[in-house]
Parts: sequence; C-alpha cells; structure tokens
Amino acid sequence: MNSQTHNPSMALTGEPPKSLSTGQKMATLLGMAGLGILLLAVFNVNFPNQTLWLIVSLSAISIGTLWFSWDAYSQKLPGIKNDGVWFKSISSRGFWAWVVGLALTGFYIVLYFYPEYLGLVSGGENRGVMALFDPLSKLLSGNPASQWFVYGTLYTVAILIFGAKFLWKYRHSRYQRLRTFSVMFFQLAFAFTIPELMARLNGHKILGGGSLPYYDLKNVWPLNYYNFESYRIKGFLSSGDIGLALLIFGILSIFVITPILTYKYGKRWYCSWVCGCGALAETAGDSFRQLSDKSTFAWKVERWVVHSVVVFVTLMTTAVIYSYLGTDTSKYWLTKSTFLIGVAVLLTLVFGWVMLFKRDQLQKDAQYGAIGYFVIIMALIGFHFFSGEGQVFLFKSETLRKSYSFLIGSIFSGVIGTGFYPIFGSRVWCRFGCPMAAILGFQQRLFSRFRITTNGGQCISCGNCSTYCEMGIDVRAYAQKGENIVRASCVGCGICSAVCPRGVLKLENGPLKGRIDSNQVLLGNDVDLMALVNQK
Repeated sequence: MNSQTHNPSMALTGEPPKSLSTGQKMATLLGMAGLGILLLAVFNVNFPNQTLWLIVSLSAISIGTLWFSWDAYSQKLPGIKNDGVWFKSISSRGFWAWVVGLALTGFYIVLYFYPEYLGLVSGGENRGVMALFDPLSKLLSGNPASQWFVYGTLYTVAILIFGAKFLWKYRHSRYQRLRTFSVMFFQLAFAFTIPELMARLNGHKILGGGSLPYYDLKNVWPLNYYNFESYRIKGFLSSGDIGLALLIFGILSIFVITPILTYKYGKRWYCSWVCGCGALAETAGDSFRQLSDKSTFAWKVERWVVHSVVVFVTLMTTAVIYSYLGTDTSKYWLTKSTFLIGVAVLLTLVFGWVMLFKRDQLQKDAQYGAIGYFVIIMALIGFHFFSGEGQVFLFKSETLRKSYSFLIGSIFSGVIGTGFYPIFGSRVWCRFGCPMAAILGFQQRLFSRFRITTNGGQCISCGNCSTYCEMGIDVRAYAQKGENIVRASCVGCGICSAVCPRGVLKLENGPLKGRIDSNQVLLGNDVDLMALVNQK
C-alpha cells in the first residue's frame, strides 16, 4: 500500500481539526484589529474622525469574520459538519472558551450597570466608545448614542456577519438558508433600523409635532414586559392614531396573532425565524450549540425554572397594570377590581381547558406544578383587598418590576444568556429563562400542528441529531423508535435534520390526530401492526 495514501487513524469521528490556514490567520488578525479600535476607544483614545474610524472598525470586524468563514467552509462539501468541534478549545469548554465567556460576561456587566465606563455622559458630550457611535446614531435617530444603541449596532452586525458564516456552513439546506435570511432581515429592519427612524420622526410634521414610543415591532409580551407600564401606555395614547394602533397591535400579538401562528407552524415561526435572541444564538452562537446539557436532570430544571419565570412575569405585569388603574367607575372603564377579575377568569379558563382536555399530554409533575402555580396566583389575586393603595400580591408593583428587570431582564437574558454561550451552549436563555419561549412551547405542545417526524428504520444511531440539538433534546432516542418529536422546548431550528446523514428527520405541519404517539414499543400481540401502519 502506498504510504502517502495510507491513513493509520481508526477514529470513527474524523480527524482532529487542522491548524488555521494562512488565510484564516490573516482574517483573524484583521478582525482583532477592528476590535482593537473599539478597545482603544474604551480607554478614551480620541479619534479625530469618528465616522471614519467607526467605519474602519466595523468593516475590519465584518471582513475578517467573513473571510475566515469563507476560507473555512467554501471549499468543503456541503453536508454534515461534525468536524472536530470537541477538539477545539473554543467549542469544547477549553481555555479560549472561558476567555471568551468571561469577556462577554464582563461586557454585559459594564453595559447594563456601568455604561459610564463606555463613555456615556448624561447631559453632555459622549466620550470613548459612545462618541465613536455618535455619528451613526445621529444619522439614524438624530440623537447621541446611548449604550443600547451601541449594543444594538454590535448585536446587528454580529447577526449579519455570523449569519453569512451560517449560510456557507449549511448551504446544502434550503430551510436553513430561508430562516437565516429571515432572522437577519427582522433584526436589521424591525429591531434596529425602524425603531431608530421612528425616533427621528418625533416632533415631525407627519406626527403633527407629536412623538412615537420606541417600539421593536417584533417583540411580543412578555419579552417586552415594560410595554404595559404607565409611561408606555401614556406614550402610546399621546401619539394619536399611530400610537393607538401600535398598542392594539401589541395586545393582538399576545392573544390572537401568536396563538394562530403557533398553531399553524409551531414556535419556530418566532423562536427561529423572528426573535433577536434566537437570531444571535443561531448565528454567533452556532459554534456552541453542542454544549447544551442533554441530561434528564437538566430537562427537569429547565421546566421548573422557565415556567417559574412565566409566573413571575405574569404577576409582575398584573401588579404594574393594577397600580395605575383607578376604582371610580365613572372615570375608569377598567377598574382595579374588574382587571383582576378578568385576569383570574382568563387564567381559570386556560387552566380548566388544559386539565379537562389536554391533561394526558402533561407529565405528572407538570400537572402538579400547574395546579400549584394556579392556586398560588389565585390566592395572591384574592389578597389584593388586603393590600395598600397601589399594591397587589402583598408587594409593591415597583418592587416586582425592578426585581424582574434586574434578575430576568438583565442578569439572566444578558449576562448569563449570552455571556455563557461558550460554557452552557447558545440557547441557555431560550431554554431556561425566556418566558416567551415557555408560553409558545405550551401552545406548541398542546395544540400546534408542528412536529418532527422520524423514520426509525433508516436511523443508524450516529447521534449527530442529539449532539447538535441546542435545546438539550435527545433527538436520537425519538429517531430510534420512529416516534414523532413534539416537545415544548423544541424551537424548530431544523439542525437535527440538517446534520442527519440518512434523512431520518423531517419538520412538518400536519393534522393533530396521531401527532403524539408515545407507545412505540411493540410487545407480542399488544399492538396491531397493520393498524399502526395504516395510521401512519
């Protein structure tokens, strides 16, 4: 045998990744140079032409990332990418993973709690990084940059450039291309550009001198948990017909639009096609998707934690709305008591429907948890008569709001949710903390047409599907049995299907009958095989 073609390795998982090519090293150097400009700005280096240096910085980061991605994936055959992720330090919780994780966590802590270190000056000229982004902010909205504008710009750039990387990596899958273009579009247009242009219209003759509230049109309660606070409601109502239309759209999104779309397409329509958190997880976080914990313990923790967050945000929102309503029926068409009764009736209807018609689709602990949460919420609503003015649930609404904003809105979704990508995987926030994902998952599990169908006869148990499931689902266990995958946590990203070498998995929207069939173990005469085949 020719020694030049002989491969002595007997590894079934492929060779460890080769060292970086010359192109990848040059691309990394270029990208780091762009980051270096931002870092110098953090230390108050004064750049004479801020517009030029901002363009240079973002261009260097973008071109470097795109160049690296092109060099890494353009010459590879399309298909499975199980090519050494567990050998790389950055993608296997190695040294560089911890470095990146600590750097991201530090950035989020400074962004949320110490923006003055980024150069934010209240009532004066910005310095540092803030000053570098001032020209772009003034171009779009007419206002100086805030820490949220800087974050939004970097967030959008990350989704666009890593989205291009994702497109090259999964170019063999039409579904992956479509949903990646979708999240890139919604982030760039709906989350970044349109809200800034809306701010620019404030005081314009089009609005009759009025103003519009800042509104990310793709965000739905409870993600925009602040949307029903007093100042937001006043802002909507003071903006005329446009503001009222935005308020009505926000309410319809909760009770009409979201359930209909989830019924037809599953939660993937939002979590994998629209949501900005999901967009960052799927693009910039793609290298870390295999780090999600697949253990049963993690699954149990996930369900209790994420549904506790839903209860928390429901109580907080109810308390906030209650706090600015009145009691005089001649002045308020919606009084405090009427509102609380309405909340209690709505929750009772949902709870009753689930317990009467969908109870068999819930695990025993889920049933007990639902009963426990329902009793607690009803009891707290009943306590409102014993609370002081402006209070409900025996707590001040402002205390609940600040607690939720700090613990969930800042620490969980930002510091942990994104900063811990290299440690816990890219969907740690979506899986353990996002109340929107939990609500959509509840709808998906109980009445959606979406499922992932499997062909167990073709499964070779390679485990690619489970490895790359960012939501910690053991997909292989379903595939081996030929069982439909209907999980509340599944975001329908479709990567399990994209990395399957046998085409076992398929994302479908079909009839509800036969959607959930957990009796896949065939024992003797317990199952009529022909009846089962005909059902399929």
